[in-house]
Amino acid sequence: MNSPRAISDIKKDLESFVGSKIRLKANRGRNRIIEKEGVLESIYPNIFVVKLDERKIERRVSYTYADVLTETVELFVYDTEDSEIRIAAANH
Repeated sequence: MNSPRAISDIKKDLESFVGSKIRLKANRGRNRIIEKEGVLESIYPNIFVVKLDERKIERRVSYTYADVLTETVELFVYDTEDSEIRIAAANH
């Protein structure tokens, strides 16, 4: 059973990027894929929270580490030169 180790790795990877600007790509089912930019706000034992700024409205969305593991959610962190780094996925 490899999943618990992989989920802890994803959580550990995300901890170092709290407060960083990220791009989020989430599969919402039935061919609905959303792409948003925001800030990785906080990390909790089972979920992480992303703060989104949409049309002057501040919104927070939360996802589980399993969402990243199953690639339902993909996270990309903006580097210093505005290039992107992909957060750990199942194939890492």
